Amino acid sequence: MGLPKKNRLRHPKAFQTVYNRGKRYQSHHLVMRVLWQADQQPTTPPTQFGISISQKVSKKAVTRNRLKRQIKGVIRLFLPMIMPGYQVVIVVKRNATECKYEHFLRELEQLLIKAEIIYGYKREHIL
Repeated sequence: MGLPKKNRLRHPKAFQTVYNRGKRYQSHHLVMRVLWQADQQPTTPPTQFGISISQKVSKKAVTRNRLKRQIKGVIRLFLPMIMPGYQVVIVVKRNATECKYEHFLRELEQLLIKAEIIYGYKREHIL
């Protein structure tokens, strides 16, 4: 089961905008770019996620799709705790093929906390 349609980042222009203007956070297996977009609209839109996996990670589509499904599952788990109004692109690094679901869960949680996207977390709580 994928992400709800309202939480998907679909258009190439939206991806490019997040790449160009978004703030970058990284961990061992993931790079996350975050762009605050709520200033542009009168109501706060839901947070949208996009996942980018290059063929450099794996030539096999089966492997890339498995990684995407695992990341989408982690995002779905955190969706109720995520504040609205962000556009997020998650890029998977080359060394992520040996990564398990638990690793993605831990790393994505740390990245979301570092970016202050999860409700109730501020940078002071981490330090």
